[in-house]
Amino acid sequence: MSTAPEPLESLESLEPALSVRQVLMLERVLAGEPEVVAGAGHLDRAVRWVHVAEAADVGVMLSGGEMVLTTGVLLAGDDDKQAEYIRSLHRAEAAAVVLGLGRAFPAPPDVMRRAAERCGLPMVVLHRPFPFAELTEEVQARLVRRKFAAVSMSEAVRTALTGLITAGAPLQQLLDEIAHHSGCPVVVTNLAHRVLATAGERSAVDDVLRDWERIARQAWGHLPGRSGTGGGSVGDGWIRAELGGRGERWGQIMLCGYRGDTATGRLLADRAAESLVLHRMLGGTSAHTWEEQSAQSLLTDLVSGVVPARQLLPRARAAGLPVNRRTFVPLVVRDGDPAELDRVLRLLGLPGIVAELADGATAVLLSLARDQDAAVLTANFAARLTQTVVAAADPRTAWDDVPAGMREARHVADAVASGALDLPAVVRLKDVHLRGLIRLLRDDPHVQSFAERELDGLLCAAGDDLLAVLRTYLATGRNKSRTAQLHHVSRPALYRRLEAIQGRLGVDLDDFEQAASVHIALLAHDAQQS
Repeated sequence: MSTAPEPLESLESLEPALSVRQVLMLERVLAGEPEVVAGAGHLDRAVRWVHVAEAADVGVMLSGGEMVLTTGVLLAGDDDKQAEYIRSLHRAEAAAVVLGLGRAFPAPPDVMRRAAERCGLPMVVLHRPFPFAELTEEVQARLVRRKFAAVSMSEAVRTALTGLITAGAPLQQLLDEIAHHSGCPVVVTNLAHRVLATAGERSAVDDVLRDWERIARQAWGHLPGRSGTGGGSVGDGWIRAELGGRGERWGQIMLCGYRGDTATGRLLADRAAESLVLHRMLGGTSAHTWEEQSAQSLLTDLVSGVVPARQLLPRARAAGLPVNRRTFVPLVVRDGDPAELDRVLRLLGLPGIVAELADGATAVLLSLARDQDAAVLTANFAARLTQTVVAAADPRTAWDDVPAGMREARHVADAVASGALDLPAVVRLKDVHLRGLIRLLRDDPHVQSFAERELDGLLCAAGDDLLAVLRTYLATGRNKSRTAQLHHVSRPALYRRLEAIQGRLGVDLDDFEQAASVHIALLAHDAQQS
């Protein structure tokens, strides 16, 4: 049973901030000729607020993230107070300290500089007189505007996604909306980092998926807790949020290469996660259903051939399908239950993906090691299924050949659906013979005209029963005993029906050429009707 999503972090904790580096680049600050004298490696710290303070125990007045401005007038001449002032700021997790040079300190004080360097606290001195009030006003105004923009963005995203959910929009439409707001690829995965869905500019998504498993695991290693950012070779702007409810986690959503500030990105990722969980709850779907949708999208694109195979390779790899030095076996199963087929794959330990296509067909793509016997494993798979026929294409060792293989398996399955008798459990192109050719030509106007002309005497409601007898008679190789048995009639009764058929069609079914002509016409008619 689905549960409600966990509450989001407060807006206060996700409040967008300026970095120390950004503050130092403000025009008003540059007028004071700032110089970083300590902690230069920590200038990307977030500045949550600006505070003017002279007292030596300033740390007790701070809550973290402040840029502290001081002239040092109460610290001059006392090395202990200067060192304790820096240590107090460090304990309070201040973002930086800015010292205005003047009568108290005409040059950067070594004691404070050394203490700041030891603590890793950015220390900046201003060489020109500078009104602290202007800096405070400038930074506070910018922070308020950024916070308001973040909250507005958050509500705009929430409103847009909620509107899509209440309108019954599919998952992909929600992700497209999230990608629009984030301006970067969006990836949804299960807990094993297998990709369930993506959104964003196609080329950018493909770049992300090309080496997804390595990138994802490296990114996750740099993403502690519920959400965060990537690091190392993964790069900045990798932001994730978990998908799940109370006590249940079932996936993650990741913004890949978000270019805005981290706090806004985290807020956006959380809004997206909140909406995806709500979509799952209201739609009665599950993470497993998303996996099915992902497989269906991939296999449908493979069958259609609209998307080049090479462009689909990153998606297949990210979905967990082994693709390096593999043998691919395309299969199509008529009237197969996708869940049952997936269960059989898991039971046999066969790597592959399963997805339902149209017209009751289910596609299966096996990915086998090069030293495995594809024919034997395909037969084992088919033997586990009941009352279904498995249509198989010849194995492919090149990924670029997989779409043609999928279409071949689909063609074989379509030919089987038109009523062939006595077929093996695994049907291949060589098993459908003329029936397969007719399936390919069924839309040709000349073939349609030929079928109508040859069968005209039986193509009416009164001829349905006779048409069925004719179909069986020709499919059994004109075996009268077998035909009578299949239709549960006596031999004399069958003879009367065959005479009626020959009379209506004006043919002699004992003549091979005439019987073959009628057989081809009947195959074409059945192919067109299906």
